Amino acid sequence: MIETAKKIVIFGDFGVCIMKSIVLIIITLSTFSAIAQEENEAILKAKRASNNFVYEGNENIKNDDYITAEMDYRKAISEEQTNISGIYNLGTSYYKKGNFEESLYRLQQAANKATDRAEKHKAFHNIGNILMQNKQCKEAVEAYKNALRNDPSDEETRYNFGLAKECAKQQEEENKNNQDDQDDNKDQNQDNKDQDQENQDENKDQENQDQDQEGDNKDEPKDEGDQDKDQGDEKENEDGKPKDDKQDQGEGDQDKKEQPQQPKPQQGQMSPQQIKNLLEAMNNQEQKVQEKMNAEKQKGERIQTDKDW
Repeated sequence: MIETAKKIVIFGDFGVCIMKSIVLIIITLSTFSAIAQEENEAILKAKRASNNFVYEGNENIKNDDYITAEMDYRKAISEEQTNISGIYNLGTSYYKKGNFEESLYRLQQAANKATDRAEKHKAFHNIGNILMQNKQCKEAVEAYKNALRNDPSDEETRYNFGLAKECAKQQEEENKNNQDDQDDNKDQNQDNKDQDQENQDENKDQENQDQDQEGDNKDEPKDEGDQDKDQGDEKENEDGKPKDDKQDQGEGDQDKKEQPQQPKPQQGQMSPQQIKNLLEAMNNQEQKVQEKMNAEKQKGERIQTDKDW
């Protein structure tokens, strides 16, 4: 009986512990439930506030008040960062203001966070439009492809896709031509550089040759006396007589130079003409003497004649 009573007591203490644990669990669950409920209410409240800001922003867009609309969309994103409508509309407002860089950033955010295919389609479509404005045709082709993947039936997106493809093709051809021109210019510049280097090498070789020639001249100097002698020899002709400096004055004077000139007699000497006249007089005188002697000889001789029969 005593052992049975002890068991009952022990079982009674264990039951109390179990009851306390159950009560604690219930209280904890109730607390978590209340917290979760409060969090859900806060989320719902933020969502409603965010949607209200989006609505106000849309109204301001209708009135062309882009500055106020931008502020409303920023408030909407601040209340709920996953509000795709607020992000997308903010990007659209930037696009209408001409701020393509900020608009592209916001629309890419919307495309990445969107879970609805329609929202993705609109985001990628406008991304393609911005890229076309920036002349980024190749990137625009990819954006329109993504838009068509989410809504293949949109004819406007398909039309823009065709324009982007044509634009990308033209840009590719222009880039190729520009690359060819750059390659040609590069080759030409290289040729010019090689030619300049070759000219520099030739000039350097010529300078080295000139320096070597100067060194040879220094090693074998020419005697100044010999130089003077050579210069003197140049001034004399083959007969040892001085050359006439006026020898090359012209062909008109050549005949005069070839005719012998009568040398002028020096004082105390007879001129050649006088000597010639004297010789002729002596010859004449000698001839007269010879004739006289012949005449006298003939007088003393017997003259034979032919007999007249």
